[in-house]
Amino acid sequence: MDATPPADSPSLTGLPGLPGLPGLPGLPGLHSVVRCDTSAREWVSWAVGRLDADAHRSADTHLLRLPAPAAAPVGVYLKDESTHPTGSLKHRLARSLVLYGLCNGDIGPRTTLVDASSGSTAISEAYFARLLGLPFVAVMTRSTSPSKIALIEREGGRCELVADAGQVYATAQRLADECDGHYLDQFTNAERATDWRGNNNIAESVFSQLAKEERPVPDWIVVGAGTGGTSATIGRYVRYRGLPTRVAVVDPEGSAFLPSYAGEPAGSVEAVGSRVEGIGRPRVEPSFVPGVVDRMLGVPDAASAAGMRFLAERFGMRAGPSTGTNLYGALQLALEVRAERGRGSVVTLMCDRSDRYASTFADDGWLLAQGLDPAPYLAELERAWTTLTA
Repeated sequence: MDATPPADSPSLTGLPGLPGLPGLPGLPGLHSVVRCDTSAREWVSWAVGRLDADAHRSADTHLLRLPAPAAAPVGVYLKDESTHPTGSLKHRLARSLVLYGLCNGDIGPRTTLVDASSGSTAISEAYFARLLGLPFVAVMTRSTSPSKIALIEREGGRCELVADAGQVYATAQRLADECDGHYLDQFTNAERATDWRGNNNIAESVFSQLAKEERPVPDWIVVGAGTGGTSATIGRYVRYRGLPTRVAVVDPEGSAFLPSYAGEPAGSVEAVGSRVEGIGRPRVEPSFVPGVVDRMLGVPDAASAAGMRFLAERFGMRAGPSTGTNLYGALQLALEVRAERGRGSVVTLMCDRSDRYASTFADDGWLLAQGLDPAPYLAELERAWTTLTA
């Protein structure tokens, strides 16, 4: 279509006294302020396309049923998030946070991305920043292990070290402000950056993969909470779809989530954070939405270590400690489902693999130094599995 106006058009310079755009007719009473940067919009379209292409190259993660006799009355499933390109559940979160920033107009072609994270989220955020050709800075404590720093730097990120864990939030915001960058702020934005109604989020993926199972609607989905974004997404989705599935959050030692959920007054329980990377926080993060969580279970750290060993020794699945936390809670709920209903299913997540924890939870010497003995809990897991599969 020819965009050139006909020769007999009225004045195209706007009405007197109004800041009309050159070449366009004006109307009375309008005041126009233009901030549109066409090149920046084109770059955002390109960036979203890059993220979409990356997602298309990465097939959906597997939903694994723990091997059991065909007649076993309760099926236990693990959504294996460790197969993402960056090796963890946090790949989904990082992608959502970057898309959220792009579509909000907060990320442009020269924006430095910053976040407070020393673990899997930072690794995944660095991956996506590199995909878009953007700098990335992760703010973390000086106690962070060199192996984690190396993984972030391998993806092109830079690590800013601070003395105390309580400083990471303010430092990340300050660095973003100083370089006119964007603070991704996983602990605030996790629950809002993901479309909980669908768009192939983790909840929609789980239910799609269960569709042809004998019990396609699970009794429970069990997750941990670090930001709270995963529990918020799944809890909202099952309510939106009118599904009877309940959501349980497992919480490790030292976390603030469970005491707060139980109604303990703020500050009455010492919360120092968690030894289990990725879940448990010293404060209740803004993204944690307790109203969509049906139940919380506290899991001892030694039980999380036992969950890792149980998966490795019985099934050959080498998962990290947060998966061990998930499994311990999932088998408890599976026992309850069998006792109360006879039959059913429980789903939980395999968040990452054990190779990231070679010097911590996967190391017997480290466990001993921490005063953690997984043996009694491993025996309980074996007993529970025998009961479930009998």
